[in-house]
Amino acid sequence: MSKVMVVTDSTANIPAELLNGYSIRILPLQVIWNGEIFRDGVDIQPHQFYERLATDKHMPSTSQATPEEFKKVYSELLDDGYEILSIHISSKLSGTLDSAIQAKRALKSESIELVDSLSTSMAMGFQVMSAIRMAKMGATLAECKTVAEDALNHTGVYFAVNTLEFLHRGGRIGGAAAFMGNVLNLKPLLELKEGKIEAVEKVRTLSKTIDRLLDLVESKLEQQQGPVRLSAIHANTPADAEELLNRAVKRIPSSRVSDAVISTISPVLGTHTGPGALGLAYMAGM
Repeated sequence: MSKVMVVTDSTANIPAELLNGYSIRILPLQVIWNGEIFRDGVDIQPHQFYERLATDKHMPSTSQATPEEFKKVYSELLDDGYEILSIHISSKLSGTLDSAIQAKRALKSESIELVDSLSTSMAMGFQVMSAIRMAKMGATLAECKTVAEDALNHTGVYFAVNTLEFLHRGGRIGGAAAFMGNVLNLKPLLELKEGKIEAVEKVRTLSKTIDRLLDLVESKLEQQQGPVRLSAIHANTPADAEELLNRAVKRIPSSRVSDAVISTISPVLGTHTGPGALGLAYMAGM
């Protein structure tokens, strides 16, 4: 039986309840704040991050995991007899995958495979979970990679932010730049498309935001057969996320819903979305 370990990074934001019973290695990305470096989800938790973000006059920035950090994790796993499938945040949003590539090259190992999720948050998280399930069943490294790459075509995420200021400052604004300068009292509704952030439309209220998120995801789910996995994602707005998820589940036949979870946007991603972001990630047909 194959022995495959899935490695991902902290932007997957996979809730602990989904990981129960599975093995995974998660490399933390970094938040840099007024000269201090915090490992995402290790040295700083979401509630601490959003509390500080609300009052601190200094704005944080982010950094990828280094090639040396990847090399250390990969070496430990290889020494333990594992083959490695490493799935990471979109290469169009972060240099994390490049660090993984450099580490693989340095180790000269054919037992490491890399996947660009072209996504992040739970859209990536669902891809990671698809590979983890295969690994637990004893699938080969090649089989796990194929499933992860196939999952890319079955996943997506739509989300709204209170302001584009954070995306703009962090250089991740992408196609959402079309909304800059004219979003007074409007919430930009965005999607991750082919690895980049793209503008969808502008909405005026939280209620309308939830309505549109549901409509957009439902239209995607109608194009796919089979099971549906949902995750409401939020940046310090758990009540809004709970409402969004409950309403989403009610709009889909219960026989199709395999997972329905709430995921908190981690400090690294929160640095770019800002507080109050709300979204719906999905995987359909797998």
